Amino acid sequence: MQSIQRLIEIMRALRDPVSGCPWDLEQDFQSLIPYTIEEAYEVADAIERHNMVDIKSELGDLLFQVVFYSQLAEEQKSFDFNEVVQSICDKLTFRHPHVFSDAKVASAKEQTKEWEKLKQIEREAKSGEDTNLSYLDDVSRTLPSLMRAEKIQKRAAREGFDWPDIKGVIDKVHEELQEVQYELEADKQEYARLEDEIGDLFFSCINLSRHAGVDAEQSLRKANLKFERRFRELEKKVKAKNLPMKEMNSNELENLWKSVKSEE
Repeated sequence: MQSIQRLIEIMRALRDPVSGCPWDLEQDFQSLIPYTIEEAYEVADAIERHNMVDIKSELGDLLFQVVFYSQLAEEQKSFDFNEVVQSICDKLTFRHPHVFSDAKVASAKEQTKEWEKLKQIEREAKSGEDTNLSYLDDVSRTLPSLMRAEKIQKRAAREGFDWPDIKGVIDKVHEELQEVQYELEADKQEYARLEDEIGDLFFSCINLSRHAGVDAEQSLRKANLKFERRFRELEKKVKAKNLPMKEMNSNELENLWKSVKSEE
């Protein structure tokens, strides 16, 4: 608690109108958004690199974002850091009655269902008299599109709007791919239609990963890292041939790429 209090005091000093840091004084809720997103991704990167020193450091940076927002809210007399902590404590105890009261759950799967029921109660409480309440409410529009698509699909599936098995999803992926191909082969290509069909294809692929029990964001992140690793090795092989990559034909590059893959 002393460490937290010290961090809060540092934040107040940074925001002091007379002696504070000019950069920190210029910030507001909106301007901090890109930094918060960046810090969250840096935590994920440190975890994937299994670097505990960096994980500790990046978590500190992320915590600072929470303290920064709390300070801004305190200046506006909206809430403070203690109220943020109290809010999450209340939320966690409410959503875990099997831990903090006498409710019982038989498995993690059952607990997830109960969690969603409790979240829906919270959404209804927030909506008040709003009759247009949706199970898609509170799926943040600022999430990365891939993550948001997965969340939307999960919410719809919990209400019964889903394919009965993975075969239907695979067929849908093939259908969407054919529609993309149709637009690409059209005599007069329309960007808006092509964009729409490729978007549908992406959405179906995310649905496929969900049905397969694979985290779409994580799988794509790993695919990015794998491609980067292999491309760097490809660059080394091309450099050994003393040829610019752009001057090599597709067959030569494909053979080198296969060589890189076989060596892993």
